[in-house]
Amino acid sequence: MAFFDDLTRKAKDVAAVAADKAKDAAELTKITVAIAGEQREIDKNYRTIGEWFVNEYEGEIPAAVRDLVEAVVASKAKIAELEAAKAANRETEPVTAAESAEKTCPICGARSDSKFCPQCGAPMGE
Repeated sequence: MAFFDDLTRKAKDVAAVAADKAKDAAELTKITVAIAGEQREIDKNYRTIGEWFVNEYEGEIPAAVRDLVEAVVASKAKIAELEAAKAANRETEPVTAAESAEKTCPICGARSDSKFCPQCGAPMGE
């Protein structure tokens, strides 16, 4: 019987160690997810600050960021062209049910039919 008692005790010890490691891994995952969420918040806030700055100082952009602002303006113009092309294309093609269910991300502007944005992870809203 001593053999089985010793085997049972060792099995319990192994199970306890495995449970502790699983708990540690779960805690690390929670921390990693929280860090990623905070990083998304920082990125969103920096984006908001940048948009405010560009709008507020439209004609007085410092030389240090002028190239970046011009790149953003060029990208917005390209997006407008692409949106127009997409709209023209949609006029000739019927809209599918999946396309009508798509929502636009309030943070990055990506389109998806999911609850969370596939680009930045933000909630897609209603």
